[in-house]
Amino acid sequence: MLVGAGDIAACDGPASESVAAETAALVAAIPGIVFTAGDDAYEDGSAADFRTCYDPTWGAFKDRTLLPAIGNHEFKTPGGAGYFEYFGARAGTPGEGWYSADVGAWHVVVLDANCTIVGCGPGSAQYGWLIDDLRAHPALCTLAIWHQPRFSSGLHHDDPAVAPFWDALSAAHADLVINGHDHDYERFAPQSPDGRLDPSDGIREIVVGTGGAALRPFTQTEPNREAASDDTHGVLVLTLHPASYDWRFVPVAGSTFTDSGSADCH
Repeated sequence: MLVGAGDIAACDGPASESVAAETAALVAAIPGIVFTAGDDAYEDGSAADFRTCYDPTWGAFKDRTLLPAIGNHEFKTPGGAGYFEYFGARAGTPGEGWYSADVGAWHVVVLDANCTIVGCGPGSAQYGWLIDDLRAHPALCTLAIWHQPRFSSGLHHDDPAVAPFWDALSAAHADLVINGHDHDYERFAPQSPDGRLDPSDGIREIVVGTGGAALRPFTQTEPNREAASDDTHGVLVLTLHPASYDWRFVPVAGSTFTDSGSADCH
């Protein structure tokens, strides 16, 4: 089982700090490996931000946070130094942030979507690594986690810079992508790299930027959206079976929005 979210710990006032504590309480009560989907410690991802904002809340289960991902705010500190110092070797090579791991029968790829800094497309070190990694791990079920979503109805909208990730994952018949960046929850039906509905071989994307930072309203409605909320903090729980997966959005206390379902791997 995996549990986590993106856009987590903001020390910009008691309200933000309280919400990060609420989502941390959810994670603490749910067993399994913890992931983050980037922008883990605001405002700059500095060592001080991780120490004073992230560590008092989500740091309580740092020992089982085995799948952290880096966001754009972490790179406000040169080289993402605060992030890499905090998570250590589990975050990948300092200054890069891409790595992979096997979780049961699943292959999990964590990527760095700060494309203008590290490069995401053909010819970049990260893209070459991704192609090689997927070829070396031809699992039936594949999950990818990174920060900036390819498709989004939120403030930042679609990010074409990460399209090469989607192309490579689609060619490898990956199943699921988890993102943050937009401070909302949004789940899409399986889609092709160009955003067409593709129930048989498409990749499902779930944006879960609901870990604690202030939420933001949707600005449009992208095609193929199946569930969405822009007013609920919470965490995503993934149960990874050998040939399928279940998802469940767990809201903080007092909120009623939920989302759940299951799907087979390709």
